[in-house]
Amino acid sequence: MKLYMQTPRNYQKELEKILCGLEGEDFVPPGLLLHSCCAPCSSYCMEYLREYFRITVFYYNPNITEREEYKKRVQEEIRLIGAYNRQAEEWESAQSGSGGVIKRVDERQKAEKRKPFKIKIIEGDYEPSCFLDMAKGLEDCMEGGERCFRCYELRLRETAKQAKKLGVDFFTTTLTISPLKNAAKLNEIGERLAGEYGVAWLPSDFKKRGGYQRSIELSKEYDLYRQNYCGCVFSKRAAKEE
Repeated sequence: MKLYMQTPRNYQKELEKILCGLEGEDFVPPGLLLHSCCAPCSSYCMEYLREYFRITVFYYNPNITEREEYKKRVQEEIRLIGAYNRQAEEWESAQSGSGGVIKRVDERQKAEKRKPFKIKIIEGDYEPSCFLDMAKGLEDCMEGGERCFRCYELRLRETAKQAKKLGVDFFTTTLTISPLKNAAKLNEIGERLAGEYGVAWLPSDFKKRGGYQRSIELSKEYDLYRQNYCGCVFSKRAAKEE
């Protein structure tokens, strides 16, 4: 009897196929609700996707159980989005009044294949009690296990709800950029929630094609606060032990 191994899905290629389908003379950027876990992780995701989508960042992270840490991270997200939006304004001002001829460009603008759209941000409710209630009985789970999977769903479910409320075309998360996060599980949860809420899930594995390395470069470029744990008391404890 022959055994056949199932080939793992390549979520990056699936994303690229969707992006290719968005190109054309009559291109109208669809709306994307991008759940963000932090500014460093979102840096590459926004840089990559802002030429294809009207992005609204949804900052919802009840897993960040210390208020000061939460405030610090959300302010970094706002600061980064402000910098990206200034770049979009510069791109606009670099265009001539007719023919779309660029009058002046810097090195970054030369690298832009398409117009970068401005980005909005919505801050969700800060409700760490929701995360702690969800984690009851799972306090001793290893990082990357069942507790993390339920945390993924907690955040993605709220993102899907907001996506339906806003009427956007897609929703997704920056979490797949991390080498420590399970991209297959995140996409599995996202696809299931897409079926529940009737909003398309944008598949991703943002760490691929140098995405994670690019996020490190962008963190340095924008001097972003780069934390060493995901935000919850359990990951902080694990980081200290390591």
